[in-house]
Amino acid sequence: MSIPEIQKEIVEEFSMFDDWMQRYEYMIELGKSLPLIKEEYKTEDHIIKGCQSKVWVHAELEGDELVFTADSDAIITKGIIAILIRAFSHQKPRDIIEADTKFIDEIGLKEHLSPTRANGLVSMIKQLKLYAVAYQTQLN
Repeated sequence: MSIPEIQKEIVEEFSMFDDWMQRYEYMIELGKSLPLIKEEYKTEDHIIKGCQSKVWVHAELEGDELVFTADSDAIITKGIIAILIRAFSHQKPRDIIEADTKFIDEIGLKEHLSPTRANGLVSMIKQLKLYAVAYQTQLN
């Protein structure tokens, strides 16, 4: 599936819930299915700066697609990074770089996060895109 198709699917899933408590519970469930980062990558080098909680992200190229793994010490944050990884993992670096993140606004995520978590969300997106830029440079 393409990034826009996955994002549309995520928006549709979130629209099934009537209130934000149900959406938070769903995010926590998504966090449980997160492709977990190997312990060897749970280092300072892999921590996303700007997050209130600890969030580790690792990326590697498999063929011409970027594959992300992650973990967090907070359940909501784990759910947030799981949503982003679902949208961007197993995609070509150029597609990740060019992808917009409107789907985050469409599900209303940013407006229902505390300011520090919203900043963390922006930092997570930025880090995933930086990985994509680094790997795209290698592919060129």
